[in-house]
Amino acid sequence: MDNNPSPIAIQKKIWDGRIPLEITLAPSESRTYDKTDPYLISFHRVSYLPTLLPRLRAFFSTSLIEPSSQHHDGWFSFEGVPLKWHYPIGLLFDLYAGAEPATRSSTPSPDSPEDESPLPWRLTVHFSDWPVEDLVRLDVNGIVLNDAFINSVKEADFLRNGTAKGIMTLSKEDSSGLWKAVENVDLPSFQRISSILLPSPSQPFRNVPIRVFLPLPPDEDSPSLKVVQSTFPPSIQTSSMQASQMISSRSSPATQAQTIGNVLHTLLPNLFPSRRTPVLAKPVLHGAVLPMSAPIEEIVRTSAYGDGWVYLVVRMMG
Repeated sequence: MDNNPSPIAIQKKIWDGRIPLEITLAPSESRTYDKTDPYLISFHRVSYLPTLLPRLRAFFSTSLIEPSSQHHDGWFSFEGVPLKWHYPIGLLFDLYAGAEPATRSSTPSPDSPEDESPLPWRLTVHFSDWPVEDLVRLDVNGIVLNDAFINSVKEADFLRNGTAKGIMTLSKEDSSGLWKAVENVDLPSFQRISSILLPSPSQPFRNVPIRVFLPLPPDEDSPSLKVVQSTFPPSIQTSSMQASQMISSRSSPATQAQTIGNVLHTLLPNLFPSRRTPVLAKPVLHGAVLPMSAPIEEIVRTSAYGDGWVYLVVRMMG
């Protein structure tokens, strides 16, 4: 019996993934002498931080020094770093929180001190002093957030199909419904609409929407992120020796699936000198270490975020 989970089961696991958050109001904005009680929530990895702002504004309303602030004035920081609101929460956590990514062999250590645990993820919410150099401002109706998400979907659609016709020809109801499905973490609605955009399994992607994130060293003047990407087709030509073997055995054309290892070795050969084995760094997606042999098209079909992108985080080993 095959114990491998189905693509639908994998996607459901990902959408069910949550991160416990402990959100406190910035002390400079609080009327309370000591810091206010935190807002605690277990929130979906595939969701976005600004969707929490209305309830956070209501929760902290009696503590705000500036009572005229509105929910869309809110922004988040972690250890003083403003968090990019257009990235999913799961990606932000993998980038900043320092949690050890899961592997098949990993088990929680009972000896780990509680104060070293990255969970809950402790964030600070602000409703004033917007960091204009780091973040685009939000709006009261959520249009800016919706547009950022749809633009990201268009980019992924163009890479997959060589055209953004799919997302551009969606009905108005489905176009707005795609964001609503992600906002409400409604997987059945999301699957119905995204199936219109994705090529069928028998029709390979033209290119695979994948971005790789490299946190900059802590001694940088301004903490930031380096994002690298390139155009990667789902399959590549095999070596001449492999090709001759395949031809002699009357197999399909001499191509093989493009893997995570191939992508990382091509983009970051110094960090990934081997295509097969992590030596200096490892790729993390949804809090788990990806096998280097994983085909990138399969990863996108089962494990992309709601905007259609696979966001890989590079974590140094050791």
